[in-house]
Amino acid sequence: MLEDDVKWEFDQTILGEAASAKNQRRIVTVNGRPRLIKSKKALDYCKAFAEQADPLPDLLEGDLAVKLDVYYASRRPDLAAMDLVMDLLQGVAYSNDRQVKANQSLWNLDKENPRVRIRVRQLKVDCSTGTSSYPRSKIWG
Repeated sequence: MLEDDVKWEFDQTILGEAASAKNQRRIVTVNGRPRLIKSKKALDYCKAFAEQADPLPDLLEGDLAVKLDVYYASRRPDLAAMDLVMDLLQGVAYSNDRQVKANQSLWNLDKENPRVRIRVRQLKVDCSTGTSSYPRSKIWG
């Protein structure tokens, strides 16, 4: 089945370069105690995501597949941004990222227009014992 034939219940593009929430933490002092918080880049991406994302009226239920096409402005970043994007989708596309039973991230370069295309679909297979035994077409279409 061609990619265009797959039905994605959530398909949105968020402009801006995705950031890793884990690889770039910074230490700040709160009430005299050190705390680890997200980097400025990660916090800026969270804000951009919140401003641009259009939440589904009814959050997706059940087991899900998430596909990200990540377009970076340079060759330097890796795909560690997937965790942050999946966290940000909570309350926008689904209730909890534990629902995601299959994910795929594809790295791309677009110096002029960094962005993340996010697609989420409900899985039509029983994932109670795992997804690795299913053919890719059952998961990705």
